[in-house]
Amino acid sequence: MSDQQKFYMRLPRKQREELAFMLIISLISVNIIPVIICGLSIGFSLAMWRDVLAVLPILWLAVVATVLLTRRPAAALTDKILRPTDSFNARMIVNTLCSVLLMSVILTVVGTWIGGRRISLEPLAHFFELWPRNFAVAFAVEALLAQPIARAVIHRYHR
Repeated sequence: MSDQQKFYMRLPRKQREELAFMLIISLISVNIIPVIICGLSIGFSLAMWRDVLAVLPILWLAVVATVLLTRRPAAALTDKILRPTDSFNARMIVNTLCSVLLMSVILTVVGTWIGGRRISLEPLAHFFELWPRNFAVAFAVEALLAQPIARAVIHRYHR
């Protein structure tokens, strides 16, 4: 399959497909990333998992808002890094990298506020300790699970 066919078959074409694509990615991400990050911070336990589940709806809304907020800047950054002739796979990995970079900066702070159920300066004071780990976890989940699954679903739908 050529790169042009991959873009056509594996990415959303219509607004409804775009919504489904974002829904798949955000639901996978919000159910995995905070659990791993929180588990790495305070230890993996059933109580920790329950605490994460309690804030998941609010966290999901924050993730969707952050996706919408960072979509255009991430696309612009991707276009600055890549040439129009770069492959589909290069475009997907660099776009994921740029999106996760921007989103992780925001969600390292906002996610901590939501998870801790309070707004404080703590995530800002510890930003450079928290962000690299959060970015790495989010990038791994996005690049290896969420985005490939969403592209596979869209590809199957287009077939």
